[in-house]
Order: sequence, then structure tokens, then C-alpha cells
Amino acid sequence: MGNRMGTGATMIEAWLKAAATGDSEALFDLGLAYANGGEGLMPDAIEAHKWFNLAALNGVEDAQHCRADIAGTMTAREIAEAQRQARSWLVDKAVLPSMMA
Repeated sequence: MGNRMGTGATMIEAWLKAAATGDSEALFDLGLAYANGGEGLMPDAIEAHKWFNLAALNGVEDAQHCRADIAGTMTAREIAEAQRQARSWLVDKAVLPSMMA
């Protein structure tokens, strides 16, 4: 999923679809897009933290570092919201058991 072909909206859609299957690279790419405002997105620390957290849970070591970096710019309330959204996404996508195995 890491290639940069296609429009921003197309890339986001592809990453979301792949992320729903637990694709760790897609989870990380979504974190980068939200952290940097890439692919036509506005920067959003809460969304970036959420996606980095999900990628980290899926074994992406770089996501752990990115999550820590972005957390340094966030309030405790924002971090809590990002964590809540990540938990909700795991439940909604029913990927928690496979990601935690």
C-alpha cells in the first residue's frame, strides 16, 4: 500500500480499506497522512495518534516513535480521545483478536 499513485482521496480510501483488514502499512500511512496533512487531509493530531496507535499494536515500530512524538504536542484530553477512537475502531472492525494474537 505504500506507493504514492492516485489522488489523495483515492489513497485514503485504499488505506482505509486495507486498514480494515489489519494492514499495518496502511494503518501507518494513515497516521502519516493525518500527522503531516498529506493526501489532501488537514493535519489532525487526534486522528494521527489513533492511526499510529493502531499501527503500533500491529507491530510497526516506527509507529511507536511517531505516536510518542505526536503525543508530545497533545493535551491529555486529546490523547485520551485518540485512544478512545482507536479502541472504538478495533471493536467496529472486529480486528482486535487478530491484532492482539
